[in-house]
Amino acid sequence: MAPVAGSKDPDAGAPVTDAVALERAARSMACLPFRRAFYDEVAVAAISSAELCRREDATKLVFAPFGKERAEAHFNWLIRLGVVRREVDGQGLTERVRLTPLGRQVLGRWPGELPRAGLRERIRENFRRHRPRF
Repeated sequence: MAPVAGSKDPDAGAPVTDAVALERAARSMACLPFRRAFYDEVAVAAISSAELCRREDATKLVFAPFGKERAEAHFNWLIRLGVVRREVDGQGLTERVRLTPLGRQVLGRWPGELPRAGLRERIRENFRRHRPRF
């Protein structure tokens, strides 16, 4: 859907030039259990953690099934990285997320499925995420 002339498109914006933010986001996305199809989905339509866990085709969106709380924790991490943002409706923020311009830029690096990080990198990323000062 093209933006109306003269209107501000919230998903449009200048490319992110912070190389550190781009690398951090790319590294984390490779460690998370979301498939490319998940990011493609949130690029066009918002999705909540409850919706993600209820979907019949959830295995097409994630590598391994998990519960709503775990999905929400992953969403919160992606929000901190700047890859997704909460959707806003007439009453404020919702539980649904959408892809940000930074997320689109990181996804642009990979034409197909996101590369999966190895066990060592996933452990290191887990420490960065849960014990940032360790």
